[in-house]
Amino acid sequence: MTSKTDEALGYEQARDELIEVVRRLEAGGTTLEESLALWERGEELAKVCRRWLEGARARLDAALAVEGEAEDGE
Repeated sequence: MTSKTDEALGYEQARDELIEVVRRLEAGGTTLEESLALWERGEELAKVCRRWLEGARARLDAALAVEGEAEDGE
């Protein structure tokens, strides 16, 4: 479940934290419980990033559609 705090994260913040989570998982040396908590946090952060990217894609698609309509109306 994504928390309200996660929803307020910007793309860059979520991406940077996700990079840190992956780094820590790859480095090893954590307990199973810590690794699971990191994995879960990484999944939440990936969802935040995905939502930002999907939103950006939708905005680009909308802008391109408007531009295409403007060209067709000339």
